[in-house]
Amino acid sequence: MSADVSGLFVSDIDGTLVTPDKRLTPAALEAIAQLRAAGVPYTVVSSRPPRGMRRIVDALGLKLPFAAFNGGNIVDPTNGVIAAHRLPANVARKALALIAAHGVAPWAFADDAWFVTDPAGPHVAHEQMTVSFDPTVVADFEAIIERIDKIVAPTDDTPRLDEIEGVLCTELGAEANIERSQIYYIDVTHPLANKGEAVKALAVYADTDPARTVVIGDMTNDVAMFRVAGFSIAMGQAPVAVKSAATVETGPNTEDGFAQAVRAFVLPRLAPAKAEPAG
Repeated sequence: MSADVSGLFVSDIDGTLVTPDKRLTPAALEAIAQLRAAGVPYTVVSSRPPRGMRRIVDALGLKLPFAAFNGGNIVDPTNGVIAAHRLPANVARKALALIAAHGVAPWAFADDAWFVTDPAGPHVAHEQMTVSFDPTVVADFEAIIERIDKIVAPTDDTPRLDEIEGVLCTELGAEANIERSQIYYIDVTHPLANKGEAVKALAVYADTDPARTVVIGDMTNDVAMFRVAGFSIAMGQAPVAVKSAATVETGPNTEDGFAQAVRAFVLPRLAPAKAEPAG
């Protein structure tokens, strides 16, 4: 990349930017300050809902739009959702029924809220800590079926989750995007709600090209952005298939792999645009 070309750096959040207990480390914050000082445009993409990203967005002082729901929502930090791809009602109904038929209580996200039928179910408490708000308990999802941004199948039963993923892929086909955002979550979103499409959209707002974009992530839902970016970085704890899809590997998120990647791979590749003071 030539020294006079501006690019864009796009980061996943969970498993990448933050630690397993969802903290932004001093090293990560310092890395963001270095990006800002060098004039490198930076934003984030996540499977989280917009409200669940707010604490991170505010802490980083983001100015560019960011992507929620794996790209299902493009969000302006000041003006809210500016573009959205939501599941058609018939697809949402089918996905919810298929997940429930396998003995897993699904979640649904709509209206920037989170809906569950089992508040004591797997990972509900963990998700509360992650997104910083409580779920709404419902008997079913019919009241929001026309507005669902994302459905999640949460379970620690890996063979069951593998089976659910296979059934969803077979039954829904091209009607939905089906990805693992964590080893214990399957996300079901609109076909265009994937991180590859998110990077393309975010590049437009940054006035650059995806080929001039550096991306970093740790899970299979990040591979879609690896495919469209000019340079991709996998976290050290990522599954082998994710590492194989990336250009390079950095350290794990338990060892400030994000900050390592900024120093080793991002700053050397993305030329300064308009410098501003660090901090």
